[in-house]
Amino acid sequence: MSGRTPVCLTIATSDSGGGAGIQADLKAFAAAGVHGTSAIVGLTAQNTVAVTRIVQIDPETIVEQVRAVVEDLGVDAVKIGMVGTSTTIDAVARALELVPADVPVVLDPVMVAESGARLLEVEAHRALVERLLPRTTVVTPNLPEARALVGGPAARGDARGAAGSAGDDAEQLAAAIAALGPANVLITGGHRDRAEDLLRQSDGTLTVLHGERHPDGAAHGSGCTHSSTLAAQLALGHDLVSAARAARAIAGEAVRQGLRDVGRGAGPVDVLGLPELRLRSAATVEAVAPSVVERVGAP
Repeated sequence: MSGRTPVCLTIATSDSGGGAGIQADLKAFAAAGVHGTSAIVGLTAQNTVAVTRIVQIDPETIVEQVRAVVEDLGVDAVKIGMVGTSTTIDAVARALELVPADVPVVLDPVMVAESGARLLEVEAHRALVERLLPRTTVVTPNLPEARALVGGPAARGDARGAAGSAGDDAEQLAAAIAALGPANVLITGGHRDRAEDLLRQSDGTLTVLHGERHPDGAAHGSGCTHSSTLAAQLALGHDLVSAARAARAIAGEAVRQGLRDVGRGAGPVDVLGLPELRLRSAATVEAVAPSVVERVGAP
């Protein structure tokens, strides 16, 4: 594939542990072959076991980051991740006015970290639904997040949920979320009875995206990686169903090869294939080292 390099913009929060958030998004963009840009809306002091501090970026800086990217680099797709507060959501909504209307927007409604920490303030729930969902091309909640969006059990404190709890009501939830304004709804399969994503398109068509569950993998950042990969595939020009299938497969593989030896909690996903990159790096060092030594030692 040749031509102009596609550009993706992530509007999300930094994860100091490098497993989720902005860091996961940029890695997923790179793995898909697109150029990643970012508008950081918050900072977390975070690792694999806890989130110990969250700081929000001031609203005008959020808007200005998006403006700087859009006016110079252009944007082919936007991914929105953890936004945290209603004030931040208002700033993100204003920033989206700078993005051309035909640019796809993927919203990952991040509510709780893999470690269990709440990442979306309770009062921000309404702002997310009213300000961001109507501007969204596709929203990608997991099952408990989907219930929270429509005011279900997760909204009352159980934002993590349990696999298959209260039955697998994904189809009904997808329809209810679609009524809130997003063009398309993709409920991911991590918390479902079966490891399947469910895509509900704007015309009501339902598509099941099959995949495998990887209980021995590492899943920190899996939702971020999935939604960012989906945005990247849309930026590359793929249709929604193809993009969703690719996102399901790539995120699943990132969990399977996740870094179980990093941190004491749920390790981060690995979308780049770090062991293979280390081998390639070692081979490059071995190949160039003699010539470097010769040049340095030459009179």
